Amino acid sequence: MHKKQAIIQALFKAEAIQLNFKNYFTWTSGIKSPIYCDTRLLTGDVRAREKVVDAFIESINKNYPGTKLIAGVASSGISWAAMIAQKMRLPMVYVRSAAKGYGAGRQIEGIYQPQQKVVVIEDLISTGSSCLNTVTVLQAAGLEVLGVQSIMTYGLEKAKHNFENHATILNSLVSVHDLIDYFNQHHLHNQQEIAELENFLLFLDK
Repeated sequence: MHKKQAIIQALFKAEAIQLNFKNYFTWTSGIKSPIYCDTRLLTGDVRAREKVVDAFIESINKNYPGTKLIAGVASSGISWAAMIAQKMRLPMVYVRSAAKGYGAGRQIEGIYQPQQKVVVIEDLISTGSSCLNTVTVLQAAGLEVLGVQSIMTYGLEKAKHNFENHATILNSLVSVHDLIDYFNQHHLHNQQEIAELENFLLFLDK
């Protein structure tokens, strides 16, 4: 838990995770939420950024041995994929949500070889649909996807089922449930607020 706490502390220091139980945040989907995550803010803090990249690499080496290529999910996974690939001395690609309607019309940007073993990098997992679309594109291109690695997950049953149905492994550095444990341990939020957050997660899983 010590390493997870270090990641959680880095997320809060960079204000990449914010909670507001009085004025809910509005997600892109229109959902009103007491929690908002923007891991891109971590890239502005050099020490936090290095801590997260090192944790990514440790997890990749442990869970996805034989990785030969790093793939970022556009757009939030691209910067993390680039930093990870650079430090691991591996090639990197990124995958668009759809093929370009101009130029070469590529959906996968970068150089890769058929049957290369690739790990997909995402920042945040909710249902997992966007990164699983990336997995499908990479597989269709003849690459062997070892799995997905993210900074954080909401830990939804929907996501668990989606990854299981896609036969794809997911590993995340921290989950919202780790955050809740951290809140309880450090008395950062009262039980009513924690219950409100837990009920929100149950709502997302409906």
